[in-house]
Amino acid sequence: MRTIQFREAICEAMSEEMRHDESIYLMGEEVAEYNGAYKASKGMLAEFGEKRVIDTPIAELGFTGIAVGSAMNGCRPIVEYMTFNFCLVGIDQIINNAAKMRQMTGGQFNVPIVFRGPTASAGQLGATHSQALENWFANTPGLKVIVPSTPYDAKGLLKSAIRDNDPVIFMESEQMYGDKGEVPEGEYTIPIGVADVKREGTDVTIVSFGKIIKEAFIAADELAKEGISCEVIDLRTVRPMDNEAILRSVKKTNRLVILEEAWPFASISSEITYIVQEQAFDYLDAPIQRITTADAPAPYSPVLLKDWLPNAADVVKAVKKVMYK
Repeated sequence: MRTIQFREAICEAMSEEMRHDESIYLMGEEVAEYNGAYKASKGMLAEFGEKRVIDTPIAELGFTGIAVGSAMNGCRPIVEYMTFNFCLVGIDQIINNAAKMRQMTGGQFNVPIVFRGPTASAGQLGATHSQALENWFANTPGLKVIVPSTPYDAKGLLKSAIRDNDPVIFMESEQMYGDKGEVPEGEYTIPIGVADVKREGTDVTIVSFGKIIKEAFIAADELAKEGISCEVIDLRTVRPMDNEAILRSVKKTNRLVILEEAWPFASISSEITYIVQEQAFDYLDAPIQRITTADAPAPYSPVLLKDWLPNAADVVKAVKKVMYK
């Protein structure tokens, strides 16, 4: 094991796969000459050349469409968006073409493509740069949606995503690119659709994913001081979702709190709540609690933004509520 940054794990995953398969290429704004907006493609232009690491104009609709068409014709593109907020310009290509092409052609065309880049808030960037859209993509049949929270998970899952024969949405965070974690020297992958129990516990299950899961760990440490044992599950993949991992934990702890950095209406936490009440209702000793952002666009004011985002104190409060404390 060695310790590397999240951005380095992303770069390693792409580079390793590109060395093995010449049909893989990377395209997006500033991925080449600038080494990536977040330096997640550092050194890749020098190694693979301008035909495989391609700087694009600020035209997401155009280069997303080019990537989808090339995937239908034997390539395996990786498309980087400077943030997923910007992919909305090209979302027609993702939703109406990439996600549906296999079905609409009766299986004649696969679309092996990875759409990746930052998701959710990253400080004072305003309402149009701070959206978590995982549930939008997870609502779309034909797409797989991955949101890792550690360098180890990011590398293993990105390699699996690149090898997958269907379109994958791979969502990162601007505030995680500098995070450090242990990553093996050798080859490894992580299967898509398998959650990870990041912390074992007996009293309450906390389900989360992405960078906001850090608040769950802080809360779990605080609650442990009061004798409350929290089991923290990192979904890693929100579609397909590892329902069995969630249900198995809830049947053990009998209580569930869901932490998500997204708006509450029709969220991932809403889906989890439905699944648990349908398949494990008799195991619950308290109503399920979910913690989301406020149901409003992200504010620019640092004071308002602090209140808008979920935090560890919110998690502690929710856990105590399901524990009747």
